Amino acid sequence: MTLLAVGHGTRDPAGVATIRALLDRVRALRPGLTVAESYAEITEPSLDDVMARLAATGPAGPLVAVPLMLGRGHHSSADIPGRIGRRAAVAPPLGPHALLARALADRLGDAHPADAFVLGAAGTSDPSGMADVRAAARLLGRHLGRPVAYGFAASAGPALPDVVRDLRRRGARRVAIASYLLAPGFFHRRVLSAGADLVSPPIGVHDALARLILRRYDETAEASDNGKTRQSAYSSA
Repeated sequence: MTLLAVGHGTRDPAGVATIRALLDRVRALRPGLTVAESYAEITEPSLDDVMARLAATGPAGPLVAVPLMLGRGHHSSADIPGRIGRRAAVAPPLGPHALLARALADRLGDAHPADAFVLGAAGTSDPSGMADVRAAARLLGRHLGRPVAYGFAASAGPALPDVVRDLRRRGARRVAIASYLLAPGFFHRRVLSAGADLVSPPIGVHDALARLILRRYDETAEASDNGKTRQSAYSSA
């Protein structure tokens, strides 16, 4: 059985190291599972190179691609499925999910005395991706028992610095941003510069996130197997 993890890609070595450590945690949680690393852009090994290698050597059993992305957008909805085609089943993105809310709350740590909380996402122009970020903010709010606003580091929609300023105008003295990112890099630097009093680190290597990656793999593998079973039954009818 093979899980093909597909990261977005980054030029930041710390970001690549974080993703690799996260995948090591996934392997530790499921020792019998082959976990292959790939990236949609910028970082090596590329998705296309890994797919070519797997085609040449043969994956160890069914192949499921899991986008390491927190919501719907171009890469998770179009780019990755288009490049993979029928060669593998493609899981949905990781978020929104209650396991991510748990990890975000852990990363916030001592920020709980803050007057206001903001979910800081990378950003997307995809309406479905924006809806995913809103849903993630609601999930984190339920976990914290507090309302959570949301803003984007770089895209259309509410800009993080504007959201922070608006909360201060409404009386918040201490604003905390939950960094809704997997790893350090360009977007986290933008989040850090948004003017909050506290910014959590990216989710990074967290057991809740590693379990969620495995859950997406399991759900997609099961759905793929059920589809093949139904197709076989129809063919023999």
